[in-house]
Amino acid sequence: MEYHRHLDDELNSLRDRVLLLGGEAEAALQKAMHSLMDRDSDLARGVLNHDDAIDRIEVEIDRQCIDIIALRQPAARDLRFVISVAKMAPVLERIADHACNIARAAIDLNNEPELKQNIELRQMAEQASAMLRAALDAFTSNDALEAREVIKRDIDINELYNRVFHNLIERMVSEPSTASRDARLIFVAKHLERIGDYVTDICELTVYMAEAAFIKHSN
Repeated sequence: MEYHRHLDDELNSLRDRVLLLGGEAEAALQKAMHSLMDRDSDLARGVLNHDDAIDRIEVEIDRQCIDIIALRQPAARDLRFVISVAKMAPVLERIADHACNIARAAIDLNNEPELKQNIELRQMAEQASAMLRAALDAFTSNDALEAREVIKRDIDINELYNRVFHNLIERMVSEPSTASRDARLIFVAKHLERIGDYVTDICELTVYMAEAAFIKHSN
């Protein structure tokens, strides 16, 4: 009984820690996009300065997973949970890294004349944030069905990315003076598209955790 109580406490602590990391990644993404849309370089620098703290959380999760497996030797469902978290943490850290890259692009663009805002780019960011929140909710509730539904939404981000890409290329051709700035926005769009892919990875891990089913590349 004592063993199970300790294990449950450690698993709950691990869940809390990964949700903290997810919240930090989502906040970094939202702040980075606000810094771009609102031309707020101080906010962008704040995202970059906070990245080390996010990295530390990921390292702590990794260490905690290793300790639980080595010392508690969890079985079946609990082991799937720990393995899923161990794989999920670096994915969330990479999402924060993409947010940092968006923040860097914002700082560069904020030092140049303002471009007409791209509505689809804003929509991409909103979709990516919403998907990440939904993925974390599915993880929290161990809801494989909801995780599968979130995966389906990645196609929306891909379609928005294609529209953003073609619109920016057209503007680069028609207005060569904006080319370097538009190229940076294309990279921002690509970072958002990759975040959608990472959210899909998180959802696939939630399905594995809940159902012991591997669905990668199968949907």
